[in-house]
Amino acid sequence: MVTDQTARLLLKQMLTAAISAADPSICLPSFLPSPPTGKTIVLGAGKAGARMAETVEAQWKGPISGLVIVPYGYRSSCKDIEIVEASHPIPDDNGYEAARRILALAGTAVADDLVLCLMSGGGSALMSLPIAGLMLHEKASLNSQLLRSGADIAEINCVRKHLSSIKGGHLAAAAKPARTVTLLISDVPGDDPSVIASGPTIPDSTTFSDALAVLEKYGIEQPIAALKLLNQGKVETLKPDNDCFRNCETHIIATPQMSLQAAAEVANRNGIRSLILGDAVEGEAREVAKVMAAIAKQTRYRGQPAETPVVLLSGGETTVTVIGDGRGGRNSEFLLALAIALNGEKGINALAADTDGIDGAEDNAGAIVSPSTLERAVQKRVDAKAYLANNDAYSFFKAIDDLVITKPTHTNVNDFRAILIA
Repeated sequence: MVTDQTARLLLKQMLTAAISAADPSICLPSFLPSPPTGKTIVLGAGKAGARMAETVEAQWKGPISGLVIVPYGYRSSCKDIEIVEASHPIPDDNGYEAARRILALAGTAVADDLVLCLMSGGGSALMSLPIAGLMLHEKASLNSQLLRSGADIAEINCVRKHLSSIKGGHLAAAAKPARTVTLLISDVPGDDPSVIASGPTIPDSTTFSDALAVLEKYGIEQPIAALKLLNQGKVETLKPDNDCFRNCETHIIATPQMSLQAAAEVANRNGIRSLILGDAVEGEAREVAKVMAAIAKQTRYRGQPAETPVVLLSGGETTVTVIGDGRGGRNSEFLLALAIALNGEKGINALAADTDGIDGAEDNAGAIVSPSTLERAVQKRVDAKAYLANNDAYSFFKAIDDLVITKPTHTNVNDFRAILIA
């Protein structure tokens, strides 16, 4: 029999397995290329950057140097690869200066060299190098508006790369004629390499018109400089036929699907069926929650799409259109909406978390929901619907002591959601 207490423990074990499956120390070594006759330059950015760099140093034979940008608090003990901390998700001067140096380092590479690029989720904000005519604070403002607008990550990165001197393939152009090998940890629905960290070494099929369409869709009219540059269309991203990609290769070393499969194995070992609903679920967090609640109820009462006990697993990246002034990320918001939709339904427990350990900009990875969630909230005089209306899911779950805190995991394969139905 699966009790609520055992369900909570099992959900946390599944999250741990999902994160471990994307640990660079495990998934990266087999993708390392052979050393070049010239020098090896390691360049990168992202939440997994420090662990990826550590793994490369531990495995590499021969001299190595380079620079990788990570969020504040993610510093590692690398000896030969410099680790620079910068702001995420809003870029700052540290990220700007480090991105400038990365582009310059790539420009030192010659034909006999290897440029090894380590890219993961968060890399786009961390490695911010605006095109001429756009100031960093203007790009930061635009980034902030996009994050609050409800735009998905592909739309956000379409805009970012068209206003960047390093994204959208421009880093690959700087590294030419060296061999460039890019290792990616995917945090985007569909695992499109050109979207991960805005594709610094990957050809891009989107256009300035696409970027302008995103801004128009979400009613973003500032800063004027950004719109002017996009309308001028002077610096397009690099397309697949550009010869700078002839000596480039790309490998995705960890994906959301791999992590969902690892979580499913934990459930199966514990006698619980598992059903992966998808690794690329997108949409407004509270709307996705309503759909997931309906599926969970159908499962509990109708045995469809699977007999109980079963865990419904999904990944991807939901969005939140921020209208309140509360605290919380998309996973906490998803769970608060899920709790309201389930309304204390017996036998259903759920966990949702960002696999990087940070949900939004808070100190939690996510939270957990049980049949007693709303009842305990009432006892604490916490109004679930009011907190959801204010985008304040973090404060809600903190009040009832149901936050999930992992600290930074040094990887990132997007959101992890598990709904266990007994």
